[in-house]
Amino acid sequence: MSEQKQMGVRRFGAVNWLGTYTLIRREVLRFMNVWSQTIMGPLVNAGLFLLIFTIAIGPRRGDVMGVPFMEFLAPGILTMTVIQNAFANTSSSLASAKVGGNIVDTLMPPLSAAELLVGYLGGAVARGLIVAAAITLGAVVFIGMPVEHPIWALTFVVLGSIVMGGLGMIGGIFANKFDQLSAMTNFIITPLAFLSGTFYSIDALPPLLRTLSHWNPFFYIIDGVRFGTIGVSDSNPWLGLGVILFTAAIVLGIVWRWLKIGYRLKT
Repeated sequence: MSEQKQMGVRRFGAVNWLGTYTLIRREVLRFMNVWSQTIMGPLVNAGLFLLIFTIAIGPRRGDVMGVPFMEFLAPGILTMTVIQNAFANTSSSLASAKVGGNIVDTLMPPLSAAELLVGYLGGAVARGLIVAAAITLGAVVFIGMPVEHPIWALTFVVLGSIVMGGLGMIGGIFANKFDQLSAMTNFIITPLAFLSGTFYSIDALPPLLRTLSHWNPFFYIIDGVRFGTIGVSDSNPWLGLGVILFTAAIVLGIVWRWLKIGYRLKT
């Protein structure tokens, strides 16, 4: 068989499906091989958040937006955990490859920029879904959290994982050492996640902070998952869907361009 025919078989037309699947599988196995850190660690943290809030203020806190406080809180903690893990999955993978000097192993195979993008995002979405499923199960069993609109909840979990996976790729590509990546996590990702309605309704904020919250894409991810689970939200879920899709288009466009030209990867 000629080289051209072999390439045609491998790519199944214009897309290298086998290569893309292999990259997704590598990314999934990478975090599953250390599941105690990548899966159990975030689950324990989420459980501790819920436990501490339950003990500290749960019994004395009234309803929020017409639902018990713990039911209101659980979707926020769920989403915060999902987006942090999606970001960590892609950023750590790329940063480790760059620092370790083996990024060439990913760049040399016949994968286009779009295929690389899908491969890395596949791992981020898989990790986000596993974490989301585990926390949802725990919240349903232990605090009685409902799941009013599962399709909406799943949609925002997946889109949130995609956006945060893309931001993680931006961080991983841009950072040349782990200190730079840690700075992005500590001073950008974590504050935006905490200040986006995770623990409160933005209606309780002063007008200026409430307006600023509406410019925070993380708010719409958390608010969308909250609508999908407990059926209430601070904003229209369709508006949130539009904002997240627009944000995803910008983030993924940047990542695709950087992968295509090899920005901070081939030098």
